Amino acid sequence: MKHKPVPIGVVLTGVLYFGLLFYWQWDELSGTGAARDAAIFGIVLAVAHVAYVMACFQKDLPESMKQLPIIGRYAKLYGWLIFVFIAVWYCRPEKWGGYDEAVGFLLVGVLLLGFGAAAILTCFMWGGDQSSRLYALSRFVDVYPAITKPDRHVRFGEKMWTTTFVLIIYFAMTNVMLYGLSGQAMDLFSGFRSIMAGASGTIMHLGIGPIVTGSIIMQLFAGAKIIRLDLTNSEDKAMYQGVQKLLVLIMIPIESIPQTYGFLDPAEFLIDEYGIGWANFVIVAQLFAGSYLVFLLDELVSKWGIGSGMSLFIAAGVAQSTFVGTLSPLPTTAGMAYSVQNPPAGTLPMIFYMFRTATNGEMISLNGFEMILLGDATHPNAVIALISSIIVFLVVAYAESSKLELPLTHGKVRGHRGKYPIRLVYASNIPVILMAALLANVNMFSLLFWSHPTMSQTPILGRQGWFSMSDYIGTYEPGQTAASGGFAWYASMPAGVNDWLIPLLNQQSDMFGHSLGQIMLHVVFYVVLMTVGSMVFAKFWIDTTNMGTKDVAKQIERTGMQIPGFRKNPKVLEKILENYIPPVTYFSGAFVGLLAAGADLLGTVGNATGTGLLLAVGIILRTYEQIQKEQAMEMHPMLRQFFGAE
Repeated sequence: MKHKPVPIGVVLTGVLYFGLLFYWQWDELSGTGAARDAAIFGIVLAVAHVAYVMACFQKDLPESMKQLPIIGRYAKLYGWLIFVFIAVWYCRPEKWGGYDEAVGFLLVGVLLLGFGAAAILTCFMWGGDQSSRLYALSRFVDVYPAITKPDRHVRFGEKMWTTTFVLIIYFAMTNVMLYGLSGQAMDLFSGFRSIMAGASGTIMHLGIGPIVTGSIIMQLFAGAKIIRLDLTNSEDKAMYQGVQKLLVLIMIPIESIPQTYGFLDPAEFLIDEYGIGWANFVIVAQLFAGSYLVFLLDELVSKWGIGSGMSLFIAAGVAQSTFVGTLSPLPTTAGMAYSVQNPPAGTLPMIFYMFRTATNGEMISLNGFEMILLGDATHPNAVIALISSIIVFLVVAYAESSKLELPLTHGKVRGHRGKYPIRLVYASNIPVILMAALLANVNMFSLLFWSHPTMSQTPILGRQGWFSMSDYIGTYEPGQTAASGGFAWYASMPAGVNDWLIPLLNQQSDMFGHSLGQIMLHVVFYVVLMTVGSMVFAKFWIDTTNMGTKDVAKQIERTGMQIPGFRKNPKVLEKILENYIPPVTYFSGAFVGLLAAGADLLGTVGNATGTGLLLAVGIILRTYEQIQKEQAMEMHPMLRQFFGAE
């Protein structure tokens, strides 16, 4: 069926985008001088830029131009770079004759948001006959830079070396500090650092956040049938993955820019040299480079290595935090001598030090026993956190080994039998990653709308905007990145037992003044949100990763196997699998969500969070099994056909 343009969508998108630009520059347009000229220039450039990008999406280059060496393939890119050059030239530092206060407006509002607006407008104006309007972006998806998929079988040893090499690069990146960053920077992802697989103040500051956020958006759109793509079809799936890459490319600056303009403050020397606009851009450019490199490394592992790059980075970061939190002999407060109030940071060294050094009187008067058992804000690596970590490890290990096995027989080879395992944790740990990332983004954007100098002026959402609803969205104390009220607080991750259990036992309010009823509601709401959200993402995940009943039925049929006692028919096989896969999917999502929430309530060593520890344990076990499977396929090439490997 041929699609028709959607005039309402075109008009609405145009009004929203250009209305945003006018709202952004209203004060400048009402004034005089260089600010007014820059605003007018930016809006004119935005119109030309959107028109050019839309033309690139809709039209192919002439064949004569395509054949030109170097120029032909990248002619559209060169044209876009001209717009970039014009914008950069206009907003160059003031001492060089430019107007550097327009950096944010031209580079973000015009170039970045204009690219997104052009993509949306193109989809609304598209009139093709493919299944989804996303095919309007096919010309961009076809030339998007990506890691090439191997056209041969990659041997096991090569995959191991690739995975190891990527892991080394990841650890190196977590130690590359952002150039020109002041010491006053705030970490918006501090409570989700282990899940984001990043390191605060480095080029890995965003971690895998943009990748996961892009995946969340695409899965929600696919699940809600907003984008009508059949992911069992190879062309539709390739388009889905291509648009997801485009969305990641857009999400990187969307997540980095608000943090930079308000929280990742540049150093004074950088501001003095280039002006505040370009100083902020230097920080954003480093965050973009780091995040895009992570995206490419994730693709490299997925295509040339073992497992998933995102999972590998999460497991590496959590393992490091857990190891340090358990065994670190360094004092809790660096630079100060050991004492009862400043014991070793690691759980085990702290226990040995306290019982060997402190007297009974000191332990009682200074709450030493409580600190060892429950910890506090400055001593998070308590015994209960270690016990919680051990429990999570054992439960996840048991759940990963639990599975339902469907008997299979070969239709043509008598006596040849096999089994198809359906794991208890069928959807793996990905639903928890997606849910935790969603909550991290909720916290980040609610904080931005509360305290960011510009975003706080946004109508309805901003704290100082018209008809502000920010008290209900999320409130924050000065200098804090954790919510103190509103929806963001109820949806936030409890910081161990000190955040909820101690106030309940003492029958007193918490540090933000919440009543006991509000604290209990916070706990219940968070647990329910993590559980239900993980169930939803579990369903979306298996539908987008060839793990649904249709895909599994095709996989079994391709090998010539069938369930004994039933006709060899894909429809029959699919109907049988419907009795197992969907219930197990929902159960696995609820199980991992509930387990992660429970571990968050008790706390974990190294501030890894229950969610992070759950992910790390599951990832390590899955990676070990993946290595075993790769070794088996290396020794028995026929197994590659069964698993659909190249």
